[in-house]
Amino acid sequence: MTISPKPARRAELTLRGVLIGILITFVFTAANVYFGLKAGLTFSSSIPAAVISMAILRAVGGATIQENNIVQTVASAAGTLSSIIFVLPGLVIVGYWSGFPFWQTSLICAAGGILGVMYTIPLRRALVTESDLPYPEGVACAEVLKVGTQGAPEAGGAGLRTVVWGGIVSAVFYFIVQTQIFAASIAGYRRFGGARGGATGFEFDLSFALFAIGHLVGLWVGLAMALGAAIGWLWGVPHFTALHASPGSAAAAASAGWSHYVRFVGAGAIAVAAIWSLAKLTGPLARGLGGAMRAGRARREGRLQELPRSEHDMPIAMVGLIALLCLLPIAYLLWHFAIASGLGGAALPLVLGGVVFVVVLSLVVAAVCGYMAGLIGSSNSPLSGVGILVVLMAALLLVVGVKPLLPPGAARALVGFALFITTIVFAVATISNDNLQDLKTGQLVESTPALQQWALVIGVLAGAVVIPPVLNLLQQTYGFLGAPGANPATALAAPQAGLISALAKGVITGSLPWGLIALGAGIGVAIIILDELLGAVAKGPRLPPLAVGLGIYLPVSTTLMIILGAIAGAVFDRKADKSRNPQTARQLGVLLASGLIVGESLLAVLFAGLVAFSGNQAPVALVGAGFATPALWLGGVVFAGALLWLYRWVLRQA
Repeated sequence: MTISPKPARRAELTLRGVLIGILITFVFTAANVYFGLKAGLTFSSSIPAAVISMAILRAVGGATIQENNIVQTVASAAGTLSSIIFVLPGLVIVGYWSGFPFWQTSLICAAGGILGVMYTIPLRRALVTESDLPYPEGVACAEVLKVGTQGAPEAGGAGLRTVVWGGIVSAVFYFIVQTQIFAASIAGYRRFGGARGGATGFEFDLSFALFAIGHLVGLWVGLAMALGAAIGWLWGVPHFTALHASPGSAAAAASAGWSHYVRFVGAGAIAVAAIWSLAKLTGPLARGLGGAMRAGRARREGRLQELPRSEHDMPIAMVGLIALLCLLPIAYLLWHFAIASGLGGAALPLVLGGVVFVVVLSLVVAAVCGYMAGLIGSSNSPLSGVGILVVLMAALLLVVGVKPLLPPGAARALVGFALFITTIVFAVATISNDNLQDLKTGQLVESTPALQQWALVIGVLAGAVVIPPVLNLLQQTYGFLGAPGANPATALAAPQAGLISALAKGVITGSLPWGLIALGAGIGVAIIILDELLGAVAKGPRLPPLAVGLGIYLPVSTTLMIILGAIAGAVFDRKADKSRNPQTARQLGVLLASGLIVGESLLAVLFAGLVAFSGNQAPVALVGAGFATPALWLGGVVFAGALLWLYRWVLRQA
């Protein structure tokens, strides 16, 4: 790489780009809030934002790939911040809030989100520049920007055709699934030992996007997730459903076994793997901080232009100052909550301890979430698992340090405080989960990190304004399952918020299944040892412990399709290596995966908006439940056939 002493000026962080990003934000944030509360899933908005940005800026003219990257950065930061709904509705579910006060909710999102941006700046070097993490969605977004930007070498050629056709196929398939002519998943569950015996099963979401994520993460991550899924569904679910008989269908029993028992085992495994991953990152993190300090000295000495553009981060002194300033509103929020909840007698230790907790845990979750996003993609990172760990720690510290000082009736207020402080740390986690993915995209398209980091701050502020009114609208219209006065027939499930609320209650009231978490921790230690042994005897094969934990923790419907995509991607790469142009063929495979993600993501945004505004859960359904069996066969055959055709077509393009 040649270093230019004076990098040429170019359009990058522009007013029109920021405004376009903010407008896109409104759509993505609202869609993600609704989707997350209804189904417990959110989607990365980076790729669809990039596609929309390119369409708008191409019509205007004069856009650069870096300007398009800024637009997707603004939009994705705000869209990702909406994952705060995995925790925040818990305050309504436990009956502490009846709605979402605008200024408190916005301040939580803004302060926590900006703190997340600041924490990821020194992490960029450790986890992006000096790391071989795949960052599947960041790479996919960069490829989309490259082939879609006017004047890029790949534009108009096989690369662009591959992205477009991948997008068309996945979008059309997703739409037909919503009509219910194609099934959304292929599943099979069975009991053993009688009508109330144990149960297990399998399920594949017919999702081209999940399949594409598997292609991008690679074979060994996929196999590690397969090991986790085997632990969860070939041992955990049958074992726990046999011990704890559950009435109803085999699918219901297996789902309950996973939700009530196996997820806690997965949370324990993720906790140990996360701690280990953080420990291994100590060296790269130190080098990253050293690089940031050297860049700061160069800036102060007037030698900034001697550094490559990729090293132009925000000044490290400014990063530290902004992080400190974020702690002021956080301290005020904690003080206000303590006083309003009747915990005024312990307000000082709650505020001081709370600020220290936020500072320390935020750094940990920023590193861990960034690593997980790099490993498996921000859309599939187990943010709820991070929320589980944080709320457990917060609740434990409150039980040990504060509960003895309070009267017995203060338990409800302590649960509320635990959820409140977890929400602040979780805001850091959500942004860290996305920001490093965006910075990876920026690295690949040669964006200036400092400008992209300011774009991330702008995106956070935009999201902080949008999220509260959307939450209030949905809470008033539907309510949340388990909340006081909510109608179970129409209430949004808010599964993660419900689980995290239950955990906070369980710790503070003494009813948490610590044995399951300890069991998961033991499994995590065993996987770490196995992975290190593999690393000692061979350079290639590894079993990333976090990926194994993910396989245990994530729904089997998500995990199995990612595994299938990883295996199919490996087979494709072997065939590509035997083609006339192996490198081109492999690249087209990446672009195909990018297109599959683009098509489904865009349709998911549109459909989420349609559902939210129509109030109809199946607004385009053409058939009823009686068509379920034909839909299963049609969906499965068309899904497999489309993939086979696409892969063969891509190989011919090379």
